[in-house]
Amino acid sequence: MNHSKAMSLLGLANRARKVISGEELVLKDIKSGRAKLVLLSKDASQNTSKRIQDKCLYYNVPVVMVDNREELGSAIGKEARVVVAVSDTGFAKKLTTLLERT
Repeated sequence: MNHSKAMSLLGLANRARKVISGEELVLKDIKSGRAKLVLLSKDASQNTSKRIQDKCLYYNVPVVMVDNREELGSAIGKEARVVVAVSDTGFAKKLTTLLERT
């Protein structure tokens, strides 16, 4: 299953310090052009979801939805996270490929 591979890869990206989590930090990375991919939890609040998606659309950053905040958090070894940004192009491309196939 590609989804678990994607979460493992996200963990690897995190250990390589290429992942940022938390709404405000992610928004900052989107605006600065550092975010290459944003992973957003399907159970994020409507407000958060809209803010992140609008910002990504405006700055042309791809957004991929993941099932839930626990999965996203555990992939990077943290508590539940509703949004993370990947700042490395290589990791972002591979994650997109893996997640779009699921």
